[in-house]
Amino acid sequence: MFKARASLKSLGIFCRSLSTMLESGVSITKSFELASKKMGDHRLQQSVREITVELKSGNDVTSAMRKQGTFYPELLVNMISVAEQSGGLPEVLKALADHYDHLLQMRKNFLRLIAWPVFQFVVAILVIALMILILGLIAGGQGGKPIDVLGLGLAGPSGAMIWLTCTFGSIFALFVVYQILDRLLGGKRYFHRLFLRIPVVGGCMRSFAIARFSWAFALTQQAGMNILDSLDASLKATGNGAFIAEIPQVNGVINDGEHLTVALAETGLFTEEYIHMVDVGETSGTVPETLQRLSPRFQEDAQRSLATLAAVLGWLIWALVAAFIIFVVFRIAFWYLGIINDALKQV
Repeated sequence: MFKARASLKSLGIFCRSLSTMLESGVSITKSFELASKKMGDHRLQQSVREITVELKSGNDVTSAMRKQGTFYPELLVNMISVAEQSGGLPEVLKALADHYDHLLQMRKNFLRLIAWPVFQFVVAILVIALMILILGLIAGGQGGKPIDVLGLGLAGPSGAMIWLTCTFGSIFALFVVYQILDRLLGGKRYFHRLFLRIPVVGGCMRSFAIARFSWAFALTQQAGMNILDSLDASLKATGNGAFIAEIPQVNGVINDGEHLTVALAETGLFTEEYIHMVDVGETSGTVPETLQRLSPRFQEDAQRSLATLAAVLGWLIWALVAAFIIFVVFRIAFWYLGIINDALKQV
């Protein structure tokens, strides 16, 4: 389940290197052999070497890659399979290299956008721990009862350690659970469909899924893949469990003789505007060309959705920090009022 996969950066370098050498007339076996020497990723380097051995034994690239299990993305293997049959391997590899470079850039942009909100969140956790520690030590040093800032019985060094362990431990546990669910279609199908209903988050996920679907469908159709395999590969390329789960239904509608527009519309996952664009392209017989031409726009929509999501996360974290500050102020105020009341009763 947790077998290593090739990184986006390594895949981009690998595909571009192969494309350049193949366009220059270098044989496929020699191209793989030379590409393995350029890889900085040790795992990918070893994998390419094993593929080179398979090629020298007379096997094709597709079967050699499939022997590597899930190390390579399914879209990459499927596209290479079609390209080997159509003879357009260099062009397909170049398009795949651009695709992986773009995905890597989007990931970097996302990390850049959420870096500040995450930093604020971590600082807030550390500030809480520091307050638990300091207030516990002050009260303890004066021989009084420690101030329980959170109302959870946490005070002093032990309380601060418990707070840090529980918060960061919970975050790590959620990350592990997400990784497990991310590798299980059942988990993806349920949670991704749920996330699509959440304001802002759902819009961001939908935008990315549609952008990836459009790119993959245009590329697979232009490479000569049949419509059913093209839809299968394109829906999987979204990386979204809700879209992937609709593959049987979409293929079933197409097999019944319905148009692509109807098949996509019945999923309920594509926007009305997108369905209309596909309908126009299907009427004119230029769906791949239409989606390829509009693909940059879909990517821009995804980037804007990502920026909106990051902004919302930032405001939510600010709201949580502000709410905690207000909570702590009132807790300390009531603590002092309690001391004053006790002193007045003794007078």
